[in-house]
Amino acid sequence: MKKLKIGDLERVREKVRKNSTLRQGKARAKVTVHMGTCGIASGARKVMQTFMDEMAKRDVKDVILTTSGCAGLCSREPMATVELKDAAPVKYVDLDEEKSRKIFIEHVEGGKVVETCALAMGSETSY
Repeated sequence: MKKLKIGDLERVREKVRKNSTLRQGKARAKVTVHMGTCGIASGARKVMQTFMDEMAKRDVKDVILTTSGCAGLCSREPMATVELKDAAPVKYVDLDEEKSRKIFIEHVEGGKVVETCALAMGSETSY
């Protein structure tokens, strides 16, 4: 088997990034609920259920709802990241059912960031 070089890894990274980005899909938004052990212990399941309930209630079909592992900020769990097409992702922290419902209505549906719950805007990268 041939050894991988840095250039090979960069090409693989770009291919995966292109295939997994929201901007390539048909959805207009993506909501990621961070469900590492700390998130689950802090109530991430209720947050996830709230987003699912809101999507069902409004018959939303163009939003991707997914999970991820730990986001690295255990003290700020439960957390979720909202990505709207052509906008920077927003990381929300210290969530509960009421805040999650507000985020869904105002940000996912309405396009307006809920600043009182937001920690940061933009993507993290590590090079």
